[in-house]
Amino acid sequence: MRASTTGRVLHDPKGGSFRFDAGAVCLDFAHTGGEGRYAVFETLHDPGDLGEWLAEPPLSAAPTVPVTGSELKAGKALRQAIWVVAHDRADDRPLTPESVAIINRAAAAPALAPELNADGTTAAWAQPVQAAQALSSIAREMIELLSGPLAGRIRQCAGDNCPLVFVDSSRPGARRWCAMERCGNRHKLRALRARRAGDRDLLN
Repeated sequence: MRASTTGRVLHDPKGGSFRFDAGAVCLDFAHTGGEGRYAVFETLHDPGDLGEWLAEPPLSAAPTVPVTGSELKAGKALRQAIWVVAHDRADDRPLTPESVAIINRAAAAPALAPELNADGTTAAWAQPVQAAQALSSIAREMIELLSGPLAGRIRQCAGDNCPLVFVDSSRPGARRWCAMERCGNRHKLRALRARRAGDRDLLN
């Protein structure tokens, strides 16, 4: 990936939104929707939606060839595989073989290729830019994450019933929440209420 800044704004179907930084583009991609009960969070409804997501920073891989329905299907399969193995690693379970195979298959395809611009100081992705290439780059990043030094830092948010996963790349490695403004603040509020309730009990 060409930039270190990650994170996207996630929207709750019931209303509200917050910025969630999963710490890696591949994990950000895993949170674009889902299957089963997570289908209500779907954002990739058609091929154009996938193209728009890939065009956003930090990947900034706007397809120069129209995204196809098969690429959208492959993207959703890769997304689900990343989601599954990220939770496997966060829960210290063996990685699901079927999901590993999907990630490896996506990574085997040609990836995005950086190309130096004429000014010699900036770069872009070599054209034509295809969605399949971007998906390959995302899969390769997930492989690097799972096999690298931060593999043990892949975690699920400690909030009640929050399934979001992230990689904690901070120096102290103490991140617990998807976002302080969401689950972190909810935890603080519950702890404050519990302390106040305890103080009232002591006074009675």
